[in-house]
Amino acid sequence: MTEFLKREGWLIREDLAQLVAAVGPLRWVGGAVRDTLLGLAVKDMDAATPLLPGEVIARCKAAGIRTVPTGIEHGTVTALTDGGPVEITTLRHDVSTDGRRATVAFAQDWRDDAARRDFTINALYADPATGEVFDYFGGLADLAARRVRFIGDAAQRIREDHLRILRYFRFQARFGQEADPVAEQACAALAATLKGLSRERIGMEMMNLLGLPDPAPTVARMAELGVLAVVLPEASVDALADLIAQERAQGVAPDALRRLAALLPAQSGSGPGLAEQVASRFRLSGAQKKRLSQAAARKDEAGDAYALAYALGMEGAMDRLLLTGGSIAPLCGWTIPLFPLKGGDIVARGVAAGPRIAHILRSVEGRWVAEGFPDAARVDALLNEALLNEAP
Repeated sequence: MTEFLKREGWLIREDLAQLVAAVGPLRWVGGAVRDTLLGLAVKDMDAATPLLPGEVIARCKAAGIRTVPTGIEHGTVTALTDGGPVEITTLRHDVSTDGRRATVAFAQDWRDDAARRDFTINALYADPATGEVFDYFGGLADLAARRVRFIGDAAQRIREDHLRILRYFRFQARFGQEADPVAEQACAALAATLKGLSRERIGMEMMNLLGLPDPAPTVARMAELGVLAVVLPEASVDALADLIAQERAQGVAPDALRRLAALLPAQSGSGPGLAEQVASRFRLSGAQKKRLSQAAARKDEAGDAYALAYALGMEGAMDRLLLTGGSIAPLCGWTIPLFPLKGGDIVARGVAAGPRIAHILRSVEGRWVAEGFPDAARVDALLNEALLNEAP
């Protein structure tokens, strides 16, 4: 039975109709088709065409549609439509692969193009005019069964691109119900090939996985199969499920970085720690590295949530509380106050500029936080006490 996409939503966008009219022979492909069939929001638009990239550019230019040659060596041109970018890629087949990149040749056969894709549910094409879905490898049945299955021989597909191991688990966490034992066996057998990939590619794929609604069962399975030990040997999966339970119970959105922290052991002490090493390995930004290290330094946070937020910032405090089972409710709607005392205020009281000023500031600030951030009058009283205690 032929499947058709409903003519609604993005399928009736005027800017896409103009693009189709300009380019001519193309089909929507991949995530847009898959997610539409599942009733999910479509984020990225991809199309395939038998036209060569130069012809796509020329036809778009003639229609007044700007293009960017984002991956022209692999046949990809990005059309900039009013509704957002659309990647248009010439039909291809692989000439050679080395596990990291492929040498491709342009093709004219839709099935050849479908055969080089990773999973059956990602090799679904749709006609822009009719919405008819073209399925060459049983992707519709797999989608209905929520089954993530490699196209063709799983081990061969992984040897073509080692990152497909991590992509399998990400898609399994997002779309799968029962795991495919053939895919799992191939992923386990070839897990060591992940060592040949760039750290950035691995980091991006892992963060995409951890940002899904509930990756805990999949991550645990990766650990059982020996895959997780290759990309994150420091990981302990037990705390991840607990964190996700806390996020759900307290109405907090999934956060990949916080979940990465849950996979790392709690740390203490000074100097570069394990969290910094992992952040560097995954090529995280400086801000992400700082946040990960801060979260990994967690301990029993059963104390004052306000004091924790003052010390770490709101995001850091929420990370620590969720990771240790604490409540973030006190912080909802609360604004971190500014310490009202400045060094100049102490100098005005007759204290000479120097290290003593910083010492008094820290002393008063510590008491101010401990007392729950009292008003300026109380701060002045605390300063008076500190000055008396500091008197020679």
